[in-house]
Amino acid sequence: MLDATDTQNDSGTVPAHANADHPKVKAPKVGILLSNLGTPDNYDYWSMRRYLGEFLSDRRVIDYSPWLWQPLLQLVILTKRPFSSGAAYKSIWNEAENESPLLTITKAKTAKIKAAMQARYGDDVLVDFCMRYGNPSTKSKVREMTEAGCQKILFFPLYPQYAGATSATANDEFFRALMEETWQPVARTVEPYFDDPKYIDALAQSIEKAYQKLEKRPDILVCSYHGVPQRYLMQGDPYHCQCQKTTRLLKERLGWEDTEIKTTFQSKFGPEEWLQPYTVEEVARLAEAGKKNIAVCAPAFSADCIETLEEINEEIFESFEHAGGEVFTYIPCLNDDDAHIDALGSVIERNLQGWLD
Repeated sequence: MLDATDTQNDSGTVPAHANADHPKVKAPKVGILLSNLGTPDNYDYWSMRRYLGEFLSDRRVIDYSPWLWQPLLQLVILTKRPFSSGAAYKSIWNEAENESPLLTITKAKTAKIKAAMQARYGDDVLVDFCMRYGNPSTKSKVREMTEAGCQKILFFPLYPQYAGATSATANDEFFRALMEETWQPVARTVEPYFDDPKYIDALAQSIEKAYQKLEKRPDILVCSYHGVPQRYLMQGDPYHCQCQKTTRLLKERLGWEDTEIKTTFQSKFGPEEWLQPYTVEEVARLAEAGKKNIAVCAPAFSADCIETLEEINEEIFESFEHAGGEVFTYIPCLNDDDAHIDALGSVIERNLQGWLD
């Protein structure tokens, strides 16, 4: 806190007994920086190419040797994929705000968390968000927080389950940003919250509310998680286990039988084996086995995005329908639902202990 003899004005504090040319220092704050996956700036070719180039060059996401991967990425994949990915983004784009739904939802979520944290801690906290890929960048937001006087930053990757390709790479980027700061803030990162009771309860409430609106109860709920290569599990990544536990805790909270809920994995990329069963294949198998009415939720995503709004609602739905499925219900992510905000706020408060309490 400020010394009683320091001189304070809008631009900062001049420390007591300092020379007249001493740089001013902002009043100390605690920053809470939420981090989501990312979004292209638009769905045109060059915006998509920049975004995909950054995303697919991340060694946490694609860990093949750069000598082999980069020529393929730059000369083949980034020549073609921006067109197909751009079309997918265009189909879900928030035209009113000229931004992706992920950005719209993350803004809304951040605003609610900011209001809750300021009601709890007052002006001692500064809440903002960043993206691992695209804008606003992690680096730019860390710089803004340090310039605003944040001497401590709580970094919160918005992934319920830990994976090297999500939580770890977000933390990597945060630490890289800290390396460029002259006066580094004290830093904490938030642990995965997949088994947090409030998160599980918020997830269960969203399922219960969705089921109450349906004329007929679905035969089964498919919990579709984003996939990763199978070898990541063999290398020690806990993601698969945390996804399975999320489904089990959700089932127990709902009071359901094992036959009423199932874990699957989506978004397979490349030729190698990924975590199974694959959602796109499993929904077809369920339809062929007589389960003509299914619901799908995506517990690994804290906000709806291209993988949920386009992949689940189009590709996975079409697979189910072509196999004879009749009723397909997608249950949205928790997004900025009040129960979700309460759960995230509880996680944040727990991680701020010793800093503000």
